[in-house]
Amino acid sequence: MSSGVSSMPLLVVISAPSGAGKTTLCDNVRAALPSATRAVTCTTRKPREGEQDGDDYYFLGEEEFLARVEGGEFLEYAVVHGNHYGVLKSELRAKLAGGSDVLLNIDVQGAATIRERAAADPVLSRSLLTVFLCPPNLEELEHRLRARGTDTEEAIIARLAIAKDELEQAGHFEHTLTSQTREADVERLLAIIEKVRLARRVAIQTYD
Repeated sequence: MSSGVSSMPLLVVISAPSGAGKTTLCDNVRAALPSATRAVTCTTRKPREGEQDGDDYYFLGEEEFLARVEGGEFLEYAVVHGNHYGVLKSELRAKLAGGSDVLLNIDVQGAATIRERAAADPVLSRSLLTVFLCPPNLEELEHRLRARGTDTEEAIIARLAIAKDELEQAGHFEHTLTSQTREADVERLLAIIEKVRLARRVAIQTYD
């Protein structure tokens, strides 16, 4: 919607094997969809130069972060390179209540956690849409990983092994999208979002 506000906002979780292009896809969809925004993540790592609390991240002390974990405040959280990261349920609810679609770039394991925890939350459960982005094939995925030029040979082999396991989990997602070009991927994901939005709007109106 041109206003940047949706009457049926969605929490869109996008997962894919490393190198399949989910980060690029999320960025491009946010740019193309006026109602789309990002959730601000909590972290215990120190702010980097130029980062603003509440804009780039919510910077928390470890004690506060763990207390929020204990209180069940996070929809999903993980430890990365010794630092805690997590997405607050309250952050997502606020974005959705404001009419914004929220896109989350999450690994397959994290997506499974989100499905489980969102099921117990009426707002998040109603808004959740899960999409798995598949590479055209493992050969193309290997090509993309090598083209990035950021991984060692051992890391590439490890990522491909993990990718095989992750591809077997695609059936747990509501929609599967096989990656083509960047433009085609964006167009097809936008079509999925609008199709799901319309179907859920109709379902609610019918129920009412």
